[in-house]
Amino acid sequence: MERITLNIENRKSEVYIGKDWKTVNELLPAGGYIIITDENVRNIYGKDFPVCPVISVKPGEESKNLNTLGRLAQGLLGAGIDRSGFVLGIGGGVVCDIAGFLASVYMRGIRFGFVSTSLLSQVDASVGGKNAVNVEKVKNILGCFRQPEFVICDQKMLKTLPEDEYISGLAELIKTAVILDAELFSLIGQNVNRIKNADPGLLEDLIAKAVRLKASVVTEDEREITGKRMILNFGHTFGHVIETVTGMKHGFAVACGMAIACDISSATGYMSTAESERIKSLLNDFGLLKKHGVTAGQFGKMLLTDKKKEGSRINFVMAGPVGRAEVVKMEADEILKIYRSVISSE
Repeated sequence: MERITLNIENRKSEVYIGKDWKTVNELLPAGGYIIITDENVRNIYGKDFPVCPVISVKPGEESKNLNTLGRLAQGLLGAGIDRSGFVLGIGGGVVCDIAGFLASVYMRGIRFGFVSTSLLSQVDASVGGKNAVNVEKVKNILGCFRQPEFVICDQKMLKTLPEDEYISGLAELIKTAVILDAELFSLIGQNVNRIKNADPGLLEDLIAKAVRLKASVVTEDEREITGKRMILNFGHTFGHVIETVTGMKHGFAVACGMAIACDISSATGYMSTAESERIKSLLNDFGLLKKHGVTAGQFGKMLLTDKKKEGSRINFVMAGPVGRAEVVKMEADEILKIYRSVISSE
């Protein structure tokens, strides 16, 4: 087991990689806590949950909305959770987002922590303090920065994931390597079959490396003030549009967004064509690149709601060479023009 500590503004967040999730009782307060989970996770692991009130949501992105948030807040009130209370989110990225955001605004903020059950959340979603919900088709438009007190990442839980859910999570692992660590990128490429087979020892090592990398970025720029943290959005500008328009799983959509970002990075001289193809080849090795059918016109319309937009300009993440990335302010029209010239057949 490895423990990674984030110290931000005199607040500490502990991430436990390889810790048995059933030991979560050791980290919980003496009383006044409640579990938020989804129906699938509850069906698989509910019998081993700590003894306390449990509220379930429907699995999937459609639960990340204000209606769900209101219902959960009523559940906390009904359970007698007050300002000394604690919210434990047990689930993947959606549950962690909902539980973290609810805890951050309930009674102006109460304590919370996560047991992260999916690869996506262990690598990315549960770590770093971003908590958000969607409004209609606009992703994560209401949110806040607030760190969980702890995150448990137990790789044994990944064995119960559906295959496509597991593979989806690999996109964020590859993203971290592309923008921050060339050695991690090579390690992933050298172990494709072991990763596909969810080798627990290897996964623990890879997840720990990814969390340490993300922790270093978050510690430096928690609220995206200096711009350093924005590099973690690599692939998300187009990926979020693909996810919203098609309903594609987050990781697959982000992988498609990364492929587009690689082509744009190559077209603008930030990376070589060979590097772009190398990244896309690794994404293809895991079956992450799917046909999405989103048109340039749809991208143009949806980019106007991007959280990274400032006026008509977007903070677009260029990658290259592998292991490095840079945020570039670009006009939305300029991004679309490059997209049409090097990718789109419209």
